[in-house]
Amino acid sequence: MLATVVPYSKMALPIRGNVKYLLQFVQKRRSPKRLFCAGQCADGKEPSGGRVFSGIQPTGVPHLGNYLGALESWVSLQNQYPSVLYSIVDLHAITQPQDQALLRVNILDMAASLLACGINPETSILFQQSQVSEHAELSWILGCLTSMPRLRHLPQWKMKSKQRNEGSVGLYTYPVLQAADILLYKSTHVPVGEDQVQHLELAQDLARIFNNAYGDFFPEPRALLSSTRKVKSLRDPSSKMSKSDPQKMATVNLTDSPDDIVLKIRRSVTDFTSEVTFDPEVRPGVSNLVLIHAAVAGCTVEEAVGWAKGLDTGKYKQLVADAVVQRLTPIREEIERLRGDRGHLERLLAHGAQRARELAAPVLKEVRHRVGFC
Repeated sequence: MLATVVPYSKMALPIRGNVKYLLQFVQKRRSPKRLFCAGQCADGKEPSGGRVFSGIQPTGVPHLGNYLGALESWVSLQNQYPSVLYSIVDLHAITQPQDQALLRVNILDMAASLLACGINPETSILFQQSQVSEHAELSWILGCLTSMPRLRHLPQWKMKSKQRNEGSVGLYTYPVLQAADILLYKSTHVPVGEDQVQHLELAQDLARIFNNAYGDFFPEPRALLSSTRKVKSLRDPSSKMSKSDPQKMATVNLTDSPDDIVLKIRRSVTDFTSEVTFDPEVRPGVSNLVLIHAAVAGCTVEEAVGWAKGLDTGKYKQLVADAVVQRLTPIREEIERLRGDRGHLERLLAHGAQRARELAAPVLKEVRHRVGFC
């Protein structure tokens, strides 16, 4: 599926009936600085206000890369911001063909996984996107303010439409739905990966376009970029770890048994040099293991390399595997416990959707009024 905001100049515009002019205006007036933070605010201080929003597709149980790259930071953000929302974005999921029964299972598995990783439903609002209909309505309104070329040049459309030779309208416009997800709650911060930055820029642009058309209303959301580097495939360290990887040994899932984790890491691709060093360009496989080790052990890359001194890569793989097993075992056990009570997960998501609607409904009511619907 979230500092001060860079101010946007207010100018009187003949825009009520001239969206094309407005789009051109915003492109010209776009702030030269994009809104980014790395984990915390740019000044290094703990945030005292704001609202975080982020979403994750219901692909079932997440993998190690999801956990280290996103979910771990989601957990820490709960203690840094007064208002935090995390959504299981099932509307986004159906931009690709889905098996209905499997989708239902995956939604609950994702809920169980988020809880097991440390998402607190009392501190955060955890909900299923499709159960809050305001997302879809705001997406339509924002879509009417979005130009076709703006969407056409987003990288994920280019990539995914090429993979399928053609793409659905939903796949084409889902960045607008992403923007609606964020703006619906007047979110100020969005934790994102580097591959999602351009989609967040669309949300920032649409906030400016709406504000100039209908008066100041939406804050421009700021990106929170994770400081953790992407975890790579264990079989092909040139690509990121992925649940859809056809090589089952390439991905460590949060529910993998200790034996499976050890086997996957033991068979990970490295090289013919026995010493453990960190050089992502020259030694991507070994460097990926060092990154994983540092992330799960809570140490720096330099410290991880220091612990590997005197070990060849074979023995170092066992050290990494042991650290991963130690980190993931309590998460795996909690996922299995929560999976045993689907009713509890359904009730929790329903309560989260009710809380999310309480925030979304007044925002959409004001949007409808400003647009002229009521």
